[in-house]
Amino acid sequence: MSRFLINLCKAVLACLIMGAVLSFFGITMPALLALLHLTPDDIRVGLENAYIWSAPRIVLGAVIVLPAWLLIYIFLPPRGE
Repeated sequence: MSRFLINLCKAVLACLIMGAVLSFFGITMPALLALLHLTPDDIRVGLENAYIWSAPRIVLGAVIVLPAWLLIYIFLPPRGE
């Protein structure tokens, strides 16, 4: 778990440094969106559509994967530690 937290901190630090560099050069989020011909509403609608598409599929997969994983985990032979 600590390895995950260390990597998460590294990613956050890298994002902070990149944001500071972009800000130094005057590159802002509205400027990037204008360059891509997008609006904040386009981003919101895209995220909503991604959620609407993915949530039922994740739940459907979990109905099969989680019980199978649990059964496999229960019936594994004990480790010799």
